Amino acid sequence: MLLMSERVRLAPRVCGWAVLAALLAGSGPAEAWARPASTAVRAATAECSSSSDPALATRIATDVSEALEGRTGTVSVAVSAPGRGLTCRLSASRQYDAASIAKVVILEGLLHRANQSEDRGLTASEGRLARAMITRSDNDAASSLWRSLGRQRLNAVLSRAGTDDTVLGDNGYWGLTRTSARDQLKVLDAVSRRPYAMKLMGEVVAEQDWGVSAGAPDDVRTHLKNGWLPRARNGWRVHSIGTFTGAGRDYRMALMSHDNDTQKYGVRTLERIATAVHRSLGESKAAVRGFTPDSEISEIPDGSVP
Repeated sequence: MLLMSERVRLAPRVCGWAVLAALLAGSGPAEAWARPASTAVRAATAECSSSSDPALATRIATDVSEALEGRTGTVSVAVSAPGRGLTCRLSASRQYDAASIAKVVILEGLLHRANQSEDRGLTASEGRLARAMITRSDNDAASSLWRSLGRQRLNAVLSRAGTDDTVLGDNGYWGLTRTSARDQLKVLDAVSRRPYAMKLMGEVVAEQDWGVSAGAPDDVRTHLKNGWLPRARNGWRVHSIGTFTGAGRDYRMALMSHDNDTQKYGVRTLERIATAVHRSLGESKAAVRGFTPDSEISEIPDGSVP
């Protein structure tokens, strides 16, 4: 059951495994490419609560479950709306390879070092790297900042945020950082207090602006970061995290998945969930953003792991 009329028809599940195998062969941590088994999303209801509006919590839990009807793969959901005392969780402690959403941890580490530890603004070089890393998901920029910050400083970011499930990737493979949806909400809580981070996450290039932004009302400002990476086990990791502000609203969403046959399929699953959440929390008569057209979703990995 769809939550609203989809503006584009759901894409047929066409595999591009041969192309991806060629892209991945012989690079990075060795993995033989294999098509993941297709498994139905476990029938589960999100656990939602609200100190101010229990009916809202019940509605979102139901809508998220309906959004997942008929979908396959493995999906985790974490949502918070602090002003309404609302939290929603579905398999939120499950760990996934972070792919490019690990770049938000790197950004928080960079800004904390400059602003708190060294009482300064970013250098011109740091600013260029941060902008490239977030708005264009530039991997060379991310790797440069990762090396500059070091594991001790990045682990301190995770400690300050209060994460429980996140483990940094080894040997420079920041894209293989293991993390969960509930931990990503904690990271979002940290960066949401940094205007510069919100500015960058609000300027992500159009071709990477999908996922949690689907269904957002036009009068809500979206700040997001996505990750999209196929691996030998668990197929495509497709993740989308973001914060939403404006017109008196402030809420956050972390959607994570793997076992997707294609990136398009994973994106569509996440966008169905996001639309359900926005419908309840957006509460706006403004125009609502539709699903990302299939033609605008590539099957090229984010490169977070070579």
